[in-house]
Amino acid sequence: MKEVFSKIVDVKANEIRALWLGFAFHFIILTAYYIVKPIRDAIAASNRLETLPWMFTATLVVMLIANTIFAAIVARMERRKFIPFAYAFFILVLALFFMLMRTGSPAQQVWTGRAFYVWVSVFNLFNTAIFWAFMTDLFTVEQGKRLYAFIAVGGTLGAIVGAYITKNLIRGMGPANLVAISATLFAIVCVLVRFFPNSFTEGNRIVPAREQPIGGTVWSGITHIARSPYLFGLAAAIMLYTATSTWAYFQQTSLAGEALKTSADRTVFLSNLEIWVNVITLAIQIFLTGRLLKWFGVAFTLTALPFVSMLGFAAMAIAPSLTMLAFFQVTRRAAAYALMRPSREILFTVLKREDKYKVKSVTDTLGYRVGDQLGAWSYGGLGPNGLGLSLNAISWIAVPVTAGWCVLSLWLARKQRAVADAQMKRDRSALLGDIATPEAA
Repeated sequence: MKEVFSKIVDVKANEIRALWLGFAFHFIILTAYYIVKPIRDAIAASNRLETLPWMFTATLVVMLIANTIFAAIVARMERRKFIPFAYAFFILVLALFFMLMRTGSPAQQVWTGRAFYVWVSVFNLFNTAIFWAFMTDLFTVEQGKRLYAFIAVGGTLGAIVGAYITKNLIRGMGPANLVAISATLFAIVCVLVRFFPNSFTEGNRIVPAREQPIGGTVWSGITHIARSPYLFGLAAAIMLYTATSTWAYFQQTSLAGEALKTSADRTVFLSNLEIWVNVITLAIQIFLTGRLLKWFGVAFTLTALPFVSMLGFAAMAIAPSLTMLAFFQVTRRAAAYALMRPSREILFTVLKREDKYKVKSVTDTLGYRVGDQLGAWSYGGLGPNGLGLSLNAISWIAVPVTAGWCVLSLWLARKQRAVADAQMKRDRSALLGDIATPEAA
């Protein structure tokens, strides 16, 4: 089994335990999330297009509050206590929505649905940000290049399973019971995190180490981004990604709302979209992601998504339709999950531990939702209720925006390589100094 497994992923003996735990962790949290994601997106499609920017604004406000609380807690807790605490809070909120969905009147259900949309849009970012911060803290740059693709496969399989569950059970069980299933899966994660090793040292033996609180202040993530061009570039790349994603999402909501008349039909369509996205993502992750990172480096895989986005928006400008939009969304999101995501996590491996948690929480949550705001209100301003531009015209505007995103991605990849090389030189110098000191004495 080890021989067969070694042909799939380049893993060392002392890394196998952490690799499989990371795979399982990612599988469970994305299964739980993708059970509720089609429900959230069906709620968006059920609302009028002009209400969506306000729902995005509410999401940003909640995100600001949540990010402040997150930073304060992270500063005072070690990761093995903080991570179960965060997921326990997710469970509590999902349990609350379960009760509201089961007991509310039809009028109350409208506002419950909007609140659920906001909550899922907030927690899903913390869900993945916490996981990947843990992974980048656990594995080195070199390990990440070898192992992240396989760990990402676990998440992709979870996304497929979650979307499949919702597609087949939504009509029989209803959204409330699916929310309960999601909460149950998060409970498993609270236990799983305790089984991860602390380090990879002394050959195959895992040496436990006492962990310290991550430290820093509540505002460290924001202030560090403001002082560092590299960190600012990471935040800007996230905002470009989310702003253009929001434009594509608004196009999806508009076209799906026109073509599909019932909430159940929209949920099934969106579940099918998730399944296709993740099946293609899985194939790329298994057969291409690791090889592309090894052969061409981070720059190639990091720029793949903005390049695909540029082509996709051009296609939507020429021939807009629900079918074209579905093809664009599947291709774009598969590139995001299979290529951009592992590449972007490698960008964080060169940061110190505090920044891996705090800067990442800002870029992956607050930065994400600021990008949403830019996308939501700019799309509204350009669309029928603003300047009156058509879907085609807005798509043409997105083409140069994604071209600029390509340039930024190239710069970030080169900067990461330079920082990683500098760190390696310092480590070698320190090692040589340690060796030479006894001889000099």
